[in-house]
Amino acid sequence: MTRQIEIDPALIDRYLASLAKFGAYGETGVWRTVYSPAWVAAQDQVAAWMEEAGLEVRRDAVGNVWGRLAGSEGGSSIVSGSHIDSQRPGGRFDGALGVIAALAAIRALKEQCGTPRRTLEVVSLCEEEASRFPASNFLGSRAITGAITPEDAEQMIGYDGETMAEAMRAIGLDPARLPEAQRDDIDIFIELHIEQGPILEQAGVPVAVVTAINSIRHYVVELTGRSDHAGARPMDMRLDPMAGAAEITLGVIDTSLRMGRPAVTTIGKMEVEPGGPAIVPEKVTFTIDARHPDPETRLKLFQAHEEWMRAVATRRGLELKWTITTDLIPCVCDPELVRTLQVAATEAGIPFVTMSSGAGHDTQRMANIARVAMLFVPSKGGRSHTPAEFTTTADAVAGIRVLADGLQRLAYGDERA
Repeated sequence: MTRQIEIDPALIDRYLASLAKFGAYGETGVWRTVYSPAWVAAQDQVAAWMEEAGLEVRRDAVGNVWGRLAGSEGGSSIVSGSHIDSQRPGGRFDGALGVIAALAAIRALKEQCGTPRRTLEVVSLCEEEASRFPASNFLGSRAITGAITPEDAEQMIGYDGETMAEAMRAIGLDPARLPEAQRDDIDIFIELHIEQGPILEQAGVPVAVVTAINSIRHYVVELTGRSDHAGARPMDMRLDPMAGAAEITLGVIDTSLRMGRPAVTTIGKMEVEPGGPAIVPEKVTFTIDARHPDPETRLKLFQAHEEWMRAVATRRGLELKWTITTDLIPCVCDPELVRTLQVAATEAGIPFVTMSSGAGHDTQRMANIARVAMLFVPSKGGRSHTPAEFTTTADAVAGIRVLADGLQRLAYGDERA
């Protein structure tokens, strides 16, 4: 038999406002990169809140902070949390709200339900955004799942030229001990996050139960032609890689449009060489970000993009090369955990929708060692990775109530999702 868990809105406001002071940027922004002084202070604050909530607090070798509420039956843990770092600049909700949600939910469960049968843990992950070290994203969850080594830390170079290992040592962490962060005793991981898109706001619904997280494939594409004078070389005699890049751009975007939601494709970066206004380019390098949550459909999307690139390059006489720099497979959330969260929302009287995630999350990494699920709450205007991101307290509390009720079913009741 479950009871409805009460979440104090004032506590959520206090947590959010206090955490936003660490790395505050302008009126509403946050600039809090991993291992920076602002990040260290923020993790210290989270640890203090965990202790205040009566949890056992520890820090692991990569800098993740854990708060543990031991269960009477022991066994593998049920974990909830998110990341504490931000974009440069970002907002005060991305990642941070998930940490606060987990802490508030488990604090409320401890106060209102006492000792759980199964162990509950909050985690404040050290890094997800790769905003200081471009090759580091999902650092905290990668360390937990054993997917990062001391050698990786020595080789990761930051935007300011320092290595990850140097940044770790500067705050008292030893990169040689990174393997100690790995865990094999986590059964379930549930992450609450802002949606980062417009679906919930447009639907007027405060919560989404996530069924899958997109695959992500990043291409770096090089099209090479021949540099010529912009006035003297006739159009029909050109080998113009910019024209090819433009045609490829329109084609791959049109492919996603024709496939329909949730297929998405983005051209986010383009470099032109030599880059003169009166010069036909020699080479154009650009990125393609393609995503789909269905394991089979994503392959059809990627195949269509690659066939189109080859066709355009062949027809225009251009040399084509590409490198796949990121290739994350879709993460399908555990069906029983999804059902548990849906039932929790229904019985709490909180409206919800079921949807896939267009963005990547630490949950994808945690799925390598645990069963996973996610909850979304609205972000105003669908904004994220910007100081303009905003989630109302009412929506945040609605999501945290669903999280707390779901955790109660899993850790206190007879429900064994």
